[in-house]
Amino acid sequence: MNTIIKQIEKILSEAGIEEYKQEAKLIVEAVSGLSTDKIILGYEIKNIDKIIEIAVKRAKTKAPIQHILGFSYFMGEKYIVNSNVLIPRDETEILVLECYKLLKNKKNKIDILDIGVGSGCISCALAKKLVDCDIEILGVDISLEAIKTALENADKLDLIRKIIFRKSDIYSKIRDCEKFDLIVSNPPYIPLKEKNNLQAEVGFEPEMALFAPDEEGVEFYKKIIKDAHKFLKTGGFLAFEIGINQSEIIKKMLDDNGFKDIKIIKDLANIDRVIITHI
Repeated sequence: MNTIIKQIEKILSEAGIEEYKQEAKLIVEAVSGLSTDKIILGYEIKNIDKIIEIAVKRAKTKAPIQHILGFSYFMGEKYIVNSNVLIPRDETEILVLECYKLLKNKKNKIDILDIGVGSGCISCALAKKLVDCDIEILGVDISLEAIKTALENADKLDLIRKIIFRKSDIYSKIRDCEKFDLIVSNPPYIPLKEKNNLQAEVGFEPEMALFAPDEEGVEFYKKIIKDAHKFLKTGGFLAFEIGINQSEIIKKMLDDNGFKDIKIIKDLANIDRVIITHI
């Protein structure tokens, strides 16, 4: 392995960065513009001073490497990220894939509402996966800065014709006439009481996208579920990413609101991570 990667690994590991090996590769690849294969083969690496500068900044500040570099990967695509949006997580890919399975064989126009659009990664990934379908996605967020970031990502991925963005507090700006085949959301679900127990890196992400004010972290699910019937087409689906120990609480909410065929999907750590249902 190239000595610069070993040098960056040392800087990060000494600072207590858990995934120092992966991050060292990411930094060197991002700044040099070279793939890991080319780095291993001994291609000349330029900008070594810049590579070291970024590693030192990561080590000293504990700011997420995605924020320092200005991007993150999600389902094979590069997304702009910043302090206004959540960094896309691997777990959210499960949500996208499950939604894709629900809609991939649909023949008519597909309308999707993405609540809490953030970086736009869910909307953009669904638009990419359903590329051969007649699809229109409405991504809403209470944060105008998040919407700007999502718009940049949609533009960069050439998806502007597929996705519309709107500032809305859940359904506040959704018109009564707008109906959807799918409402999808990865809402804030960390109970506020857990704030002091999280990794330092999480403190750099927007609190409004992370934390729910109630004891169990389910306040936003309750709000979305309550009025979902009003905006779903007949047989329309509702899909959520969920937090630890929330599946049974949310399942009961869905049961109580008349939703059917509730399905819970686990992540690779065997944690209930996605819940899907329909009216």
